[in-house]
Amino acid sequence: MTYVLGISAFYHDSAASLIKDGKIISAAQEERFTRKKYDSSFPTNAINFVLNFSNIKLNEVDHIVFYEKPFLKFERLLETYVAFAPRGFQSFSKAMPVWLKEKLFQKKFIFDNLKGIDGTFKDETKLLFSEHHLSHAASAFYPSPFEEAIILTTDGVGEWATTTVSIGKKNNLEIKKELHFPHSLGLLYSAFTYYTGFKVNSGEYKLMGLAPYGKPLYVDKILKNLINLKDDGTFILDQKYFNYSTGLTMTNENFHNLFGEKPRKPDIEKITQFHMDIAASIQNVTEKIMLSLAKSLKKEYGIPNLCLAGGVALNCVANGKILQEKIFENIWVQPAAGDAGGSLGAALAYWHIDLGKERKEIYKDNMCGSYLGNEFKENEIIKKLDEIGADYQKFDQEDIIEKTANDLADGKAVGWFQGRMEFGPRALGNRSILGDPRSDTMQKNLNLKVKYRESFRPFAPSILREDLNDWFEMKTDSPYMLFVSNIKKKRTLELTNEQKKLFGIDLLNVKKSEIPAVTHVDYSARIQTVSKESNPLYYKLIKKFKEKTNCPVLVNTSFNIRGEPIVHTPEEAFKCFMGTELDVLVVGNCYLTKTDQDLNLKSNYTNNFELD
Repeated sequence: MTYVLGISAFYHDSAASLIKDGKIISAAQEERFTRKKYDSSFPTNAINFVLNFSNIKLNEVDHIVFYEKPFLKFERLLETYVAFAPRGFQSFSKAMPVWLKEKLFQKKFIFDNLKGIDGTFKDETKLLFSEHHLSHAASAFYPSPFEEAIILTTDGVGEWATTTVSIGKKNNLEIKKELHFPHSLGLLYSAFTYYTGFKVNSGEYKLMGLAPYGKPLYVDKILKNLINLKDDGTFILDQKYFNYSTGLTMTNENFHNLFGEKPRKPDIEKITQFHMDIAASIQNVTEKIMLSLAKSLKKEYGIPNLCLAGGVALNCVANGKILQEKIFENIWVQPAAGDAGGSLGAALAYWHIDLGKERKEIYKDNMCGSYLGNEFKENEIIKKLDEIGADYQKFDQEDIIEKTANDLADGKAVGWFQGRMEFGPRALGNRSILGDPRSDTMQKNLNLKVKYRESFRPFAPSILREDLNDWFEMKTDSPYMLFVSNIKKKRTLELTNEQKKLFGIDLLNVKKSEIPAVTHVDYSARIQTVSKESNPLYYKLIKKFKEKTNCPVLVNTSFNIRGEPIVHTPEEAFKCFMGTELDVLVVGNCYLTKTDQDLNLKSNYTNNFELD
């Protein structure tokens, strides 16, 4: 038996993944353990978890693969500064000491950290390096159900590449085309993230959620000035508008003058219609680029299957547009599409490409529903709850399902903690906050009173797979919430004449469908399909809810507040429960209501985490 450990670190979303004879065993992000969102530090805790889960020591791992090549990244950094000199000296003076002291010698740094995990680990030859975009591509292709596929990887930047096209066939994967830094769709989107007042590398999904409230008024301005877009989806960015190559910000005065406003200051300036229109515009451009790329690749290679990876693959609206256009027969997106997934891809790439090992189970989704993290046994849960001083009742599984379904039907907000933790940014029914999608107030209340975040943010519906076609304009599986589709026309509600006059954030409180809590202002939703096979317990819960309400849908959002990583342990679930206005907490077969708890255990939870 052969173990391969994959690692990603030092930029954002550090993670570790373990495969055994090519089979994905476990994977987790460092943030879940350190409680620091998007933690970029060396993933010591995540490595310890994947090792402990398989009951092995680090020294028993046969190969350890880091997800990118530091020297190539350093080469890009140096060449960029030289090309832009003397611009960027301030950024250069900040970056170089760190590189010369730490990053340039990452192999030694990684090796030293590995020895800190296991003192018996001494074989430096076990430590290997993959390329950033190869890791991404491998993470998407090898777990996919396709024997052959085009893999489109789009992100900010790896070593040099920002967009790559690869072809995967059986166990082979080859990068065919590359677009290089500074021309990057991911960085273009991040520039607008920064401009609208959200944090780069974390606020991009907020920009996507804001877009439907606006109108794409600035598309032409973007296409005429910022980007030279070719018919095949390739492009060049005019660097005179950007500062990310050598500066400490994403945009510059030329950019600000072009659109007529300075970047929004998030702490003191509110989101206006201007920012909504800007968001709508860059989202529209992103979709144009992704659609153009998809169409040109299908035309060139003729392969009916597409895999997506890289941070831009988390733009589920763009993914939905590619799906809607029916360019490809099948699309599969890596659920941990960002850098966290690079740890898995690095391990898989080495197994299949370098070692030449065949894929054993093609034609099925090998991500195991992305349920690859830690789980807690019943005795562990009870012990933790007792130590905390929680008041709970223990039921068998059928009674837990019944009580929880009743609570949801009564409009209560439920913290749901079950089974193995999800790998990636989405809660898929094991570390979730659940609610009734039929409620007029659920979306607003969950945002403001539970998540403590912006009121405009949409929520995803979890729906029974067999009921999908009756509620949404989509026919394909979407187990990872990576496709957006519209609500069926028959499920929407006619707006009054007064409501039709509304625009922007005023549309938030308009009831638009039978399931208003998961219907965005443009009648879309980010869908998760749930089957007996993907998550039997969660399926049972939705099924029971349907029996009581005739609605096969639940609101599903991640179990955390704004700025907090998704909860990992029963203790963290309880803290979040007591620090928010959640009504009910279900941890395994333990059932807790807020009214039964000692009020002394309640805390001002909102100040525990840095806002993202």
